[in-house]
Amino acid sequence: MQVAAVLVPIYRSADGELRLVLVRRTDRGLHGGQIAFPGGKSAPEDRTLLETALREAHEEIGIRKSSVKILEHLPVIETRTTGFRIHPFLARIVPPKEWHVEKEEVAEVLEVRVRELADPQAHGEEMRYLPAPSALQHKEPQRVSFYRIGSHKLWGATYRILRPLIPRLVAGEWPE
Repeated sequence: MQVAAVLVPIYRSADGELRLVLVRRTDRGLHGGQIAFPGGKSAPEDRTLLETALREAHEEIGIRKSSVKILEHLPVIETRTTGFRIHPFLARIVPPKEWHVEKEEVAEVLEVRVRELADPQAHGEEMRYLPAPSALQHKEPQRVSFYRIGSHKLWGATYRILRPLIPRLVAGEWPE
């Protein structure tokens, strides 16, 4: 199992909406095209998993460490097909004036209204063949839950991090 860490960035926009920052990965790589949180594998220079999450968020979309307030280390999630143990860190951020995107890894930054994800219409399920190493390849399609974000579907580990978090965010568990 590989260890990874992600930042789960939230902020209150000028219109008063609580927003969640996500990235759409480029089509390359193991998680190509997927909606995810900024983050990645731990590197030798990272002393802690929080350092991993902060470093990756800065490298991928330009979030400065000085603009981050960690609210909670969320429950660890294991991917079901790619062998990662992900440590998510919920953080209130001051978003940059402009996202500085690492174009090799990130195709797009998505700033999603939390209330839109809380809408039951945003939630769906479908049958899909899950990507996996050949030894683990699923022979039959699996039922997969997801959130609709525009024309995208957020599923997998990111979905499993968000599912229990959305009601807590809507309830205002972390006042500003």
